[in-house]
Amino acid sequence: MKKIIALSAIVLVLLSACNSNKTNNDDSPATPYTPPVGVDGKVIASLKPVIDSYLQLKNALAEDNAKSAAKAGNEITSKLEAVDTADMTSPQRTKYNELADDLKENAEHIGKNADKIDHQREHFEMLSKDIYDLVKVFGGGRHLYQEFCPMYGKSGASWVSESKEIKNPFMGADMLNCGEVKEELK
Repeated sequence: MKKIIALSAIVLVLLSACNSNKTNNDDSPATPYTPPVGVDGKVIASLKPVIDSYLQLKNALAEDNAKSAAKAGNEITSKLEAVDTADMTSPQRTKYNELADDLKENAEHIGKNADKIDHQREHFEMLSKDIYDLVKVFGGGRHLYQEFCPMYGKSGASWVSESKEIKNPFMGADMLNCGEVKEELK
């Protein structure tokens, strides 16, 4: 009987960890979007297709659609190749090149594994860290949100989203609404 009670308590804690932090569906930001200081508008426009493809990837994984995720991974790779770095400052260009190499590697893995959604999600975790860094340096051209799921992997995982509404790309239909908004990326 004690085991059943203990197991029930654990399940209750896990479910509350995923459900207590849901946000409302109001995606209207408190403040208007302001691009980062010192980032040329042409740079933001050049990076927007990369961010858009990442968001398509995130949404495909949330829908458990490995084939669409692979397509979006391939799109990220091609969009990265089209980014114009001419209007970046030297430090921005250096940072972009560091991030772009890792972004490309993870996007390629996702693109080549249309039948392995778990493998795609592993690479999506690393890709998301670099997208977050990219957005922090260059902006995302709009309000974005860093969201976090405590249930994925050993210590949870974060992703970038266009919406405050949680659509978990790591858990998909199993725990679609598991997570919370950690940061508004302005």
